[in-house]
Amino acid sequence: MSRLRRDPRTERAAHSVEGGVRPRFDLAALPTGKRPRRDPRAEQRQATVPGAARLRLDRSQRTPIAVAAPERQVVEAAPQLRIITQPAFLVAAVPDAPAGRLTPHDRQLLGAARVLADAGGGAVVAVSLGTIEGLGAAGADRALVLRADEFDPEGQARALAAALAALSVRHALLPETADGGDLARRIAADLGEPLFTGVESLTAKAVTRPAKGRRIEQRMVPPRLMTIAADAVAPHRGTTHEAKAIEAPLAAASTARGILAAELVPADPATVPLAEAAFVVSAGNGVTDFDVFRALAVALGATPGASRVVCDAGLMPRGAQVGASGTVLEANCYFALGIAGAPQHLQGVAKCEHVVAVNTDLHAAMIERAGLAVVADAQQVMPAIIAALKAEEGA
Repeated sequence: MSRLRRDPRTERAAHSVEGGVRPRFDLAALPTGKRPRRDPRAEQRQATVPGAARLRLDRSQRTPIAVAAPERQVVEAAPQLRIITQPAFLVAAVPDAPAGRLTPHDRQLLGAARVLADAGGGAVVAVSLGTIEGLGAAGADRALVLRADEFDPEGQARALAAALAALSVRHALLPETADGGDLARRIAADLGEPLFTGVESLTAKAVTRPAKGRRIEQRMVPPRLMTIAADAVAPHRGTTHEAKAIEAPLAAASTARGILAAELVPADPATVPLAEAAFVVSAGNGVTDFDVFRALAVALGATPGASRVVCDAGLMPRGAQVGASGTVLEANCYFALGIAGAPQHLQGVAKCEHVVAVNTDLHAAMIERAGLAVVADAQQVMPAIIAALKAEEGA
């Protein structure tokens, strides 16, 4: 198909501005289908950061300024909900889900179960010992909650083994973690079935794992019981599933135990190692009052950390250093105060689920990394947070 021939005279007439002594043309008014002409001055005005002593430009928004086009109504697509009423088989996933929240490893576990279920018209049932949030978005079609004592691994294993047997699941997946791995081995012993541990690649036809010091690779057809290694399978993305609650087919058998009572004693955040901390608040070069910083860490119930600059200056101990040359974190939340975000520091917080940053520099790397950013002075933000916490506690 040949391209339409341009008509310069018609275009010139369309650009002409009437009422002038000399011919004038509006070059921004391009015909339909043409690329709008850039206006560098308008782009600079849009990118200028107000309130700065020197000219500062925010180049994160590079939308060219052009002639205003008629607005089109954007209709957001409704989230897709997938419902599987009659699955051909069931694939069970048993996440750790501490405090009822899915960890990144748990989401990968449900993604692996989704791979096996989607290959043959099956459904994923999330089996847990308590209520878990966000199972539908993570890929679960069914949710089964069992009642078992949190401090009784033997009772948990018996309850899970009975549920898996009653549901007649084709595959049962658990995370290869301290809790999930121990539970998987107990379930395998109760059921008398083999367990394929540490799966690092998974498809509907084969699973693999390293062996003999990673010198060889073991491969087999997906067995019934498996544990999934971290970062082996991508989490489920896209459609939301039903996560319909189902009743436990069998109740856990009550047996005499040696443990009569158990209580979870929380650790002191000030003494928890950074590598094991769930919530870390860290000070950078923008923090000058470390008494207020320590008071903020106590008020938030967080483990204190610091950047390398602060530790080199002797303001915080070397054990509190966060980064590739210090401690690599796996915290649920990382709160950075006055930290610009050097490359080695960003490597140390790469595995943190949520990052909150406070910095006066809008273009700081930590601001870009953060899921929630506050462009302000950390010295003013810290006492404001402490005052808000005290007001909430008093109310």
